[in-house]
Amino acid sequence: MFTPSQADVRRFFCSVYAKVLAGQALEAIEIIASQWLEEHPEYHADLADAATALDKIYDVEAGKTNPFLHLSMHLSISEQCSIDQPRGIRQAVELLTARRNSLHTAHHETMDCLGQMVWESQRAGRPPDGAAYIDCVQRHATRD
Repeated sequence: MFTPSQADVRRFFCSVYAKVLAGQALEAIEIIASQWLEEHPEYHADLADAATALDKIYDVEAGKTNPFLHLSMHLSISEQCSIDQPRGIRQAVELLTARRNSLHTAHHETMDCLGQMVWESQRAGRPPDGAAYIDCVQRHATRD
């Protein structure tokens, strides 16, 4: 399993942003990441300086969204859908996307479910429950 450190994740997104600004060629995963960077211009200042990004603390209590966590979740959901793992996630996200008429909005709602699944898994000391995750996304897709 690939387990990058916080610094690795931050360097990755900062590097992708720098490559985009410089017009450099991107690898496949970087292309996907760059598409989410484009959707979040509010994070560009955080991505512009890798050295500062490595040390920055994002305090949830102070209302600070961690752009690296947020972008990582977009990337994770994109990857999950591309390989349909857990099985059924692609269809659930596609249904949610159609209902919301926006992949971006669908991802944000899916993030709520992903975060809940990870939190419950960690709290209970059990493996993540993929079925509960998909059920959560499907519930979002069937409510208005």
